[in-house]
Amino acid sequence: MVGATGVVGELLLRILEQRQTRLGRLRPLASARSAGQIVRFHDADLQVVEATPDAFVDIDVVFFAATGSLSKSLAPAAVERGAVVIDKSSTWRMAEHVPLVVPEINADALERHQGLIACPNCSTIGMVMALAPLHRVFGLRRVTVTTMQAASGAGRNGIDELARQLADPHAPATVFPRRLAGDVLPQCDSFDATRDDGLTAEERKLVEETRKILGLPELEVEPTCVRVPVAVGHSASITIETTAPVDLAAARQALADFAGVRVVDDPAHANYPTAANVAGTDEVLVGRLRQTGTHRLSLWQVADNLRKGAATNAVQILEALGIER
Repeated sequence: MVGATGVVGELLLRILEQRQTRLGRLRPLASARSAGQIVRFHDADLQVVEATPDAFVDIDVVFFAATGSLSKSLAPAAVERGAVVIDKSSTWRMAEHVPLVVPEINADALERHQGLIACPNCSTIGMVMALAPLHRVFGLRRVTVTTMQAASGAGRNGIDELARQLADPHAPATVFPRRLAGDVLPQCDSFDATRDDGLTAEERKLVEETRKILGLPELEVEPTCVRVPVAVGHSASITIETTAPVDLAAARQALADFAGVRVVDDPAHANYPTAANVAGTDEVLVGRLRQTGTHRLSLWQVADNLRKGAATNAVQILEALGIER
């Protein structure tokens, strides 16, 4: 596991324990800066080793839960040494030869892997889990989405910065472009000055990854990604336009029947999903379902961005491969 000391890496360890994944041994790896630290796995203390090409000798599977630069430089080396790589970074997601997988949706794409498998972005995973069952029933023509993304989407540094700002009204912004505590920022990730579409990198991921996962290269996706002062849990307000007429009862049933999705939808009694509801769970929750036109449906979706949006999805990929030992 590359990135074993990071927030997603640590959660990967806990999820492997919780799901009783069968492993012969685990080798925790990280950058040179974190080498020598100790991580705990199944009541044993394991020393973190620097991630180098030689560290992948005699390894079956490598989780990359680290920076994109580490993945770019080391993932090919792991594959060359016979390992299957499950990568959480954005480095390989849009590579044509690399499957981008949410197992409940497109596990069949794993059959085409060439040693490298990409795990989608945290906001993408939650959204496509809600979109996939609706697409199967009604067909998708256009998706308009506004995400409300937790501070943990920026890793441990994001969590820590929000905590500092909540404790100190004068604490500066260093991770996020402006102070997050007590505010809402209509920016996740950076803007690309060389492009004229006005999208951030996070918004572009939502567009491109959704099309690839659902196999809809022409799907219109109109995203706005917003950072909110929440520690864990990404939320999204989604409106879809469909090719077939929408039936609200059929939509509700399709979502309820889809593995990994739970419908929580009784707004008259304030029963709808929130980030607080979903933190620490692996389900994608959907509520506020409403038909807004003959071919239009709106909904609210939340998911734990660290679990299903990152670590759990990666472990599910390993389970779908069927090579744990």
